Amino acid sequence: MTDTAPSAEPRSGPYICGIDAAMDVVSGKWKSLILWELDAGTRRFGELRRGLPGVSEKMLIQHLRELEYDGLVHREVYREVPPRVEYSLTELGRELNAALEPLAEWGRRRIDRIGAERVELPATG
Repeated sequence: MTDTAPSAEPRSGPYICGIDAAMDVVSGKWKSLILWELDAGTRRFGELRRGLPGVSEKMLIQHLRELEYDGLVHREVYREVPPRVEYSLTELGRELNAALEPLAEWGRRRIDRIGAERVELPATG
């Protein structure tokens, strides 16, 4: 069964340009990282939280709701005991990830250029 009642309000401009509209959807540190984490496949809330060290539960919930409202993330609620909720990318979410890939490549080159450390994430499995 699908739960389709996110509580976040839609954002609808006015916008100066396309970049303004796109950044409205991915603004904040965690949204683009949530999209990146979901690019690997469907995740439960705890898996997302472990894959994003430093995100608070409150912030993760808020951003997931906004991403769902914007049509980028699908939330599937399984009515079982205990309840299970899974998150996955929609087609729009996959399109946005593809659009963000050149920015990610630029960022990887920046990390190498400035000699910044990378966060080591725990293995998921």
